[in-house]
Amino acid sequence: MKLVGFSRSLDENGRGIGSGADFRYDLIHLCGGGAACDPGAVSDSLRLFVRPQLPDAALLLAFEGWNDAGQAATSAARFVTEAIRAVPLAEIDCEEFFDFTVTRPMVSLEDGVRQLEWPHLRFGYGAVDATREIVVGLGSEPHLRWRTFEEACLALVRELGLQRVVVLGAYLADVVYSRPVAVTGLASDPELLERLGVSSSGYEGPTGIAGTLVDRFRREGLDVVSLWAGLPHYITASPNPRGALALVQCLAQLLDLKLDTEGLRREAARFEEKISELVSGDPELVEYVRQLKKREFAQ
Repeated sequence: MKLVGFSRSLDENGRGIGSGADFRYDLIHLCGGGAACDPGAVSDSLRLFVRPQLPDAALLLAFEGWNDAGQAATSAARFVTEAIRAVPLAEIDCEEFFDFTVTRPMVSLEDGVRQLEWPHLRFGYGAVDATREIVVGLGSEPHLRWRTFEEACLALVRELGLQRVVVLGAYLADVVYSRPVAVTGLASDPELLERLGVSSSGYEGPTGIAGTLVDRFRREGLDVVSLWAGLPHYITASPNPRGALALVQCLAQLLDLKLDTEGLRREAARFEEKISELVSGDPELVEYVRQLKKREFAQ
């Protein structure tokens, strides 16, 4: 069976869906002066750029890679980052957590000057209303020393006094591409999922850093929610804005966020239209989707 995918042009800045804030850290601008500030080291790997008072903030996390089918989770987190106009907060250094032959540093040209970007988990924060902020952490899934990486994440939570964590993910499943994207989840308070209308995940098997962090945060007594979008395995097109939209809508309900999702809705509709055209042109896929619908109806 063929897998359906298509390439997608980026805008003039090379950005994809909802990535207007790309977490590139300019410490000179951050410090507001002519010289860069010295980040404060909380641990060997965690550095804070600023130390804000965040009395009622939630932490939102998403990781590129195994936990991020169709880039739906990281796209949703980037959408929130842009919506709250997040500013740099902290980073976890990559040196001890990454195999750079797997996730390589990226080289880019900015005004003719070559810049080198290393993999990191970077945190930004911004206001969601007059009294609340949200912290967003985005980065690649680490390859090494996951338990040490978890300690670095916990160090940030403790340093800022955070009590609530939301972890986003996306996975591939046998689902009909044109159906609304189903979101499943886990929560330290199971009644919370019921109020959201989210089914509890029954998954068993290998897990990623998103899963191990949820377990660690739960054991630390934090209020933890993990939300996962289920995307069709036979659609390889990425990013998948339908998955991102489903996560953003669920997240907005969970955290009482007022987000303008009109642009994301339009992109999701265009994506679905394009996928429908590609599927309808492939008889094998048409039959496969028909069988999925029959199976769904039988359940």
